[in-house]
Amino acid sequence: MPRIRAPRSRSSGRTRAALLVVSALLCAAGCGYGSKAVEHADPAAAGGRKVDGLDEVRIGYFPNVTHATALVGLRSGGQIPEELGGTRVRTQVFNAGPAAIEALNAKAVDLAWVGPSPSVNGYTQSGGRNLRIVSGATSGGASLVVDPRKIASLGELKGKRIASPQLGNTQDAALLHYLKTKGLTVDPQTGAGDTSVLRQDNKEIPTTFRQGGIDGAWVPEPTASVLADRGGKVLLDEKKLWPGGSFVTTNLVVRQDFLRQHPKAVEAVLRGSVRTNTWIRAHPEAAKKRINRALRRDAGKPLPGKVLDSAFARIEVTDDPLAATLREQTDHAVSAGLLEKPRLKGIYDLAPLNRVLRREGRPTVSDAGLGAR
Repeated sequence: MPRIRAPRSRSSGRTRAALLVVSALLCAAGCGYGSKAVEHADPAAAGGRKVDGLDEVRIGYFPNVTHATALVGLRSGGQIPEELGGTRVRTQVFNAGPAAIEALNAKAVDLAWVGPSPSVNGYTQSGGRNLRIVSGATSGGASLVVDPRKIASLGELKGKRIASPQLGNTQDAALLHYLKTKGLTVDPQTGAGDTSVLRQDNKEIPTTFRQGGIDGAWVPEPTASVLADRGGKVLLDEKKLWPGGSFVTTNLVVRQDFLRQHPKAVEAVLRGSVRTNTWIRAHPEAAKKRINRALRRDAGKPLPGKVLDSAFARIEVTDDPLAATLREQTDHAVSAGLLEKPRLKGIYDLAPLNRVLRREGRPTVSDAGLGAR
């Protein structure tokens, strides 16, 4: 089981403080950190047949552009409710991965779209018993955005203050790993070092940036595009660090017991997800309108057109979970000192997705040797 590493120190006071930071991260899900947990249920299709005899399927996601599949495909009129027929879709909106994973563990939701780091943590902390990744959703959509008056190049990060969304999250691990490759030392727990790494909620980062409290941030969309719209400069799009420009940003995960007991319901959600992604790729302008309507509903306000265009252009919807990149991202977190080496074998079960893809006439996808069987 991976653990967030506590720094070594001869000072018991410092050690206790460090462990409190670690404990805060690991129990974040239990504390409901960052979660709106907004719940909504759409009526089932009139006269539709219930899938697996279920009255409803409970699905979680975030109000982020990187969750485009959920924003477009859920709720009335979306492909996912259509595939579920007479089984109602009940949704919950979260603002942080740990809260979504805790909801899965507590059986409050059956499936959820989450990032790779929460997926890995949820899987390994349960000893591989609680969840499986069953599909991809989004690639890309993460960037280092800086104040160009303070940072003009990637060689000027020493001595600067760079934010990430959360201790140990996907962008935090990417930032720490990148700084390490540039010879810059940062304490993975406190964020102190050659470059100061400050952990802040995505919603707070634009305000801190505007007020001058940070010099830049490594963040997902749409936060990166919001910062750019407020005078920031995209210094590094993370795509440039990956062969072919693809890396996993969002997965679809499911509780293992739900997958065993209701495989037809899981396949129905996957079929709706695949058809949603196909529709998004074929209708990008209409997809952006649906995304903004969903953001108005779930986050309280839509994005300005310029920001939405920028954020949408930096993501790619994909059914492929890009399993090899999840393995590499996990290695980055280990290298940065955030995790002990985890056992990832079994985190994927792509058999249901590949059945759907074959029926849709699409190429199947690989679990990179990390499959359940």
